[in-house]
Amino acid sequence: MAEFTMEKGADGVAVITWDVPGKSMNVLSMAGAAELDAAVTDALADEAVKGIVITSGKDTFAAGMDLNVLAGFKEQGAEGVFEGVMSLHHLLRKIERAGMDPKTLKGGKPIATVLPGTALGIGLELPLSTHRVFAADNPKAKIGLPEIQVGIFPGSGGTTRLVRKLGVMGASPFLLQAKLSDPKGAVKAGIIDEVSEDPMAAAKAWVLAAKDADIVKPWDAKGYKVPGGAPYHPAGFQTMVGANAMIMANTWGAYPAPKAMLSAVYEGLMVPFDTALKIEARWFTNVIMNPSSGNMIRSLFLNKEALEKGANRPEAPDQTVKKLGVLGAGMMGAGIALVSAQAGMDVVLIDQTQEAADKGKAYTEAYLDKGIKRGKSTPEKKEKVLGQITATTDYAQLEGCDLIIEAVFEDPKVKAEITKAVEAVIPEDCIFASNTSTLPITGLAKASARPEQFIGIHFFSPVEKMLLVEIIKGRETGDRAVAKALDYVRQIRKTPIVVNDERFFYANRCIIPYLNEGARMVSEGVSPVLVDHAARLLGMPVGPLQLIDETSIDLGVKIAKATKEAMGDAYPADAKGVDDLMFWMFDLGRKGRKSNAGFYDYDEKGKRTGIWPGLEEQYPHAEDQPDLIEVQHRLMFAQVLEAVRALEENVLMDIREGDVGAILGWGFAPWSGGPFGWLDMLGAAYAAERCDHLEATYGPRFACPALLREMAEKNQSFYGRFGPEAKAA
Repeated sequence: MAEFTMEKGADGVAVITWDVPGKSMNVLSMAGAAELDAAVTDALADEAVKGIVITSGKDTFAAGMDLNVLAGFKEQGAEGVFEGVMSLHHLLRKIERAGMDPKTLKGGKPIATVLPGTALGIGLELPLSTHRVFAADNPKAKIGLPEIQVGIFPGSGGTTRLVRKLGVMGASPFLLQAKLSDPKGAVKAGIIDEVSEDPMAAAKAWVLAAKDADIVKPWDAKGYKVPGGAPYHPAGFQTMVGANAMIMANTWGAYPAPKAMLSAVYEGLMVPFDTALKIEARWFTNVIMNPSSGNMIRSLFLNKEALEKGANRPEAPDQTVKKLGVLGAGMMGAGIALVSAQAGMDVVLIDQTQEAADKGKAYTEAYLDKGIKRGKSTPEKKEKVLGQITATTDYAQLEGCDLIIEAVFEDPKVKAEITKAVEAVIPEDCIFASNTSTLPITGLAKASARPEQFIGIHFFSPVEKMLLVEIIKGRETGDRAVAKALDYVRQIRKTPIVVNDERFFYANRCIIPYLNEGARMVSEGVSPVLVDHAARLLGMPVGPLQLIDETSIDLGVKIAKATKEAMGDAYPADAKGVDDLMFWMFDLGRKGRKSNAGFYDYDEKGKRTGIWPGLEEQYPHAEDQPDLIEVQHRLMFAQVLEAVRALEENVLMDIREGDVGAILGWGFAPWSGGPFGWLDMLGAAYAAERCDHLEATYGPRFACPALLREMAEKNQSFYGRFGPEAKAA
């Protein structure tokens, strides 16, 4: 079936409708592009057709490009990517010029676009090539260019056209920050032209009344000047300098796409429009051929979407949660109650005192009040959400719950007592989940009379902002409990990963070595500034020392003590330097950001003012500082080797979950696609070689895992061996 169809009306307007069969949203394939090209060519050649309207047969316009198209281009090498992208440029340029005489800019036919709803990526680049864009008054619709979030940039003319339409400054939020707008916001920003209750009628009326001048784009007209000034203009030069500074401030230069896009903008604004399109295509080719883009698309789009759709969900009936019990109304419990009530569930929020329970519910009220001030919520929504939360001390209120999430102190005895008390009043088929970040689920399940219905659901703080939820299977956890947890995470619109039970599970297992390695380097005399800046230059959202401050030093001390007690003689001897440093700071009352004193100093408002001078007094800087790559490899391998060991030990059952979980859980260098994506970039042989160097220099924590050694010898990649395609084969 065709993706584009055309109907020529008696009024002289040809309506081209985009409706990809079997898809909930339109995506552009090369077959579809050929159909659109043929339809436009036909309409332009038909004397009875006075103008064209392009629209969608769905309630949205388009979600973007079919990613298989980019993969197909890439298989043909850089030349294949460039030629493929240029073919799209030629199509959109044909639409833009609409048959007009290139010298007189007359004789063309007006082409309008009607957006019934969301228009993203090529779904906006196509409308930008038409002469006027009309949108339905649909406040839920999102309009924008989100490509930068998955490691590429708008490469089908979106970068070139939007900059010429809005200027560099005006286009920056939409290109560099992937800002999305509703239709009215898009009109206000100047991206589209009109919002209408009947956009099709408005578009047809405009097409029939349009004059030659109405269909000439500003950049094709004589005397065109870039809004805000071209790069060689004094104002434009300042804008470009500011844009470059903004990119470096936000990315520390770790991401290829923003730098490439800014290069395309800078170079493109100094040449005629058609040459600028070629420049855009060349820089887009550069980004596509960089392994970073493929890894980001795979992890942040394909793998993330697969996990959210239940790629690893066991066979079980629908487990949609209707009534949720949350035990503990502290920050975690309050956050869980908030996101669950927002998802439409009835929530019972329990704490030891009514005051504590009410305080937990007030967290939702305060959150919604902020949303109302920002125009993201309404008093009616606030009333509805608050009405779904019952704050109480009475366990009897848990009757009828189909899921319980316990979020009390990280104390096995306290958790055991609550588990027994709650199981006495909840239905026998109710699933019980513990929100724990470190305690093994199998051990906690011993307090349960129904261990097959006991599972771990590990949220990250703050719950309402963090996208990842880690689901932990105990040794006796059954399939229905896993399905319940996955269905619940789907309801609250977060991304789940499922791992097997082991101390620290997956996320904390990998992040703790990162924190420890940063602190260990400080104890060795490495400059704290070098440590944290090396991490930022890797694309980590914060350095290890700053992250320790954010999560609190006293928590680190507590985890170290508990781990040492649990491991006994097996506790690593090389942890002494880290423990001494952390315990020393804790004893001084420096507990991190919450006490306005940690590795960093803070002002009265909690803003970091610099590394605490007392750190260097206790741990003087070594005269010879390590080079940047050495510091970065210590920080990266500390994390990725734990990810490999987790896979080796079957804690991690799917490398997709390992990569997505790392990026969403603790911000592991998103440009790399995750730990396994990064190792595949390095190659197993080189990674094993680096392990040997790091082990010989710094100790056994960097020992090459047997799995990685075997893969190095066989010249294997992780996705080649463990990816979904390899498993299917």
